[in-house]
Amino acid sequence: MAFRSAVITFPGYNCDRDMAVALEQVSGTPAIRVWHGDASLPDRLDFIALPGGFSYGDYLRSGAMAARSPIMQAVIEAAGRGVPVLGVCNGFQVLTEAGLLPGALMRNASQNFICRTVPLKVENSQSLFTAGYEAGQIVHIPVAHHDGNYFADEATLDRLEGEGRVAFRYAEQVNGSIRDIAGVLNEAGNVLGMMPHPERAIDPAHGGTDGRALFESAVKGLVEA
Repeated sequence: MAFRSAVITFPGYNCDRDMAVALEQVSGTPAIRVWHGDASLPDRLDFIALPGGFSYGDYLRSGAMAARSPIMQAVIEAAGRGVPVLGVCNGFQVLTEAGLLPGALMRNASQNFICRTVPLKVENSQSLFTAGYEAGQIVHIPVAHHDGNYFADEATLDRLEGEGRVAFRYAEQVNGSIRDIAGVLNEAGNVLGMMPHPERAIDPAHGGTDGRALFESAVKGLVEA
């Protein structure tokens, strides 16, 4: 059966096409595009992606309004059934605002928009999303955000660390994120939120391919499951 993925689009998004292209290049199957105002998701989905952008112009808080869009109830229910959900950049912010992931993304410590390729350390190589990497591996993935400063209370941080739910960590100071956290998993391991953009690092023409393994490991793991 063909791999079925969906890419959610909110008003103000600018990375949804990039995400759809990445999923199609790796899986060989076009991603289904889903509008934020839809009340339901397509049937038999294998993978859901919330890409980056500036949903609702980052009004109130980044991702706060998008997290209350009609489609998000369906995304929450799908995640609860075990459907893998990837949130990148603003998608990560939406996942925290929707309660699918702990913590919050605050304004960068520098108060500046950051747009460059950064080194990431792979902390967990055992998840569906990261099985294509080695633990401790350094990969280089672009970031482009103004509100990527990850924060959570100490008890939550200790729990994330103890349960192996920190997926990626910045290998250098980027935005002030506490404990240099760049990406986290939910308790079940089927929801990943990360600020860096793996969909922008899947083709040599983009300057690097370190993001491709994330999509390849997810597609392979789901197809072989």
